[in-house]
Amino acid sequence: MKRALQSLLNRCVQTGSLALELPGGERLSAGDGSGLPLIVKLMDSRAGLELFFNPQMALGELFTDGRLKVSGGSIYDLLELLGRNLHSLTPPQFGHVRSVLRNTIGRWNLRNSRRRARANVHHHYDIDDRIYALFLDSDRQYSCAYFEVPGQSLDAAQLAKKRHIAAKLLIKPEDTVLDIGSGWGGLALYLADIAGANVTGLTLSPEQLKVAQRRASERGLSSHVEFRLEDYRALSDHFDRIVSVGMFEHVGLKDYDTYFEVVRRSLKDDGVALLHSIGRMDGRCAMNPWFAKYIFPGSYVPSLAEVLPAIERAGLIVTDVEILRLHYADTLSAWRSRFLAHREEAAAVLDERFCRMWEFYLAAAEAGFRYGGLMVFQMQLAKTVDAVPRVRDYMSAEEEKLRSREQEVHLTVAAE
Repeated sequence: MKRALQSLLNRCVQTGSLALELPGGERLSAGDGSGLPLIVKLMDSRAGLELFFNPQMALGELFTDGRLKVSGGSIYDLLELLGRNLHSLTPPQFGHVRSVLRNTIGRWNLRNSRRRARANVHHHYDIDDRIYALFLDSDRQYSCAYFEVPGQSLDAAQLAKKRHIAAKLLIKPEDTVLDIGSGWGGLALYLADIAGANVTGLTLSPEQLKVAQRRASERGLSSHVEFRLEDYRALSDHFDRIVSVGMFEHVGLKDYDTYFEVVRRSLKDDGVALLHSIGRMDGRCAMNPWFAKYIFPGSYVPSLAEVLPAIERAGLIVTDVEILRLHYADTLSAWRSRFLAHREEAAAVLDERFCRMWEFYLAAAEAGFRYGGLMVFQMQLAKTVDAVPRVRDYMSAEEEKLRSREQEVHLTVAAE
């Protein structure tokens, strides 16, 4: 096993410095000696077997369970090191076979029924509500922020994200807007308060619903925003605008046709829709098994090649596409810093094992956006070719209007 682990290290790390300390104290090393001298310590002999035979699953599990410890740096430093070496990574043959099987078989297991969708949402979003308050911005935006300038604060970048999305939607006062996957209600409240829309927000999380409804009441917007505990497939209403942020990843590959058919039938003939979702730049790929088991069960991150055919089959027109590359990496970095700053509070709410799992989740996700081919796309959709202006200048003009309105209602955040 020692020789097998050394071979694995040599394949994974060619640039940088990594040592693997076995339970008996013996160390294996790899890399060219540059960078942080990271040390990974395995706490039991079985950990080495698990790491060798299924590294994608075992690395997260071993760290979460405290059976793998990192010194000389953090778990993010380890994942960042592995990410920088991805270009040279050649998996062993059995690992390649497992990857092929996961991509093939996994595609047959990606349909999310309404019951399964509710269970998946409950798994992640209905944990103790205090946890999210520890690391999200003040508006609880749990999706990729939009950093307009370097060093912008998380709160300012999340406000910019809402403004950017609203500008693409071209909302007129009193327009009806559907928010599919409305979370804690921040975007819906922004669209009602700043853009003057009448918004219907859908969520499958009872905990998020309670928070969103309370926030609407506290801000005096209950007459303009309605939040429902409802699956998007149950919709029968029609809307001027439809927006979905950070929800499409949970639809499931086999339900794309259903999703876009619902968007088409729910959107008025002159309407505009905006889809904001995580995507892949490097083609289709199965979900990381650790994320699928522990963080986002039932989720799937698509390539654009998997999304566009379903849009076309639904009879919708793509009127604009924007790719946000490193914005989510910076968002996750901010979340991770905030979470670690409040780690003791998180451990008091749940426990240390949860803290290790959440740290690994945030670190691995950030590394994925920096090195693993992940990005965020914003796709604007319509039923007619003339639903939006011919050139993109209108987006900047709309953003300035929204910014002025924010100042009128004192919804401003200073950049750090």
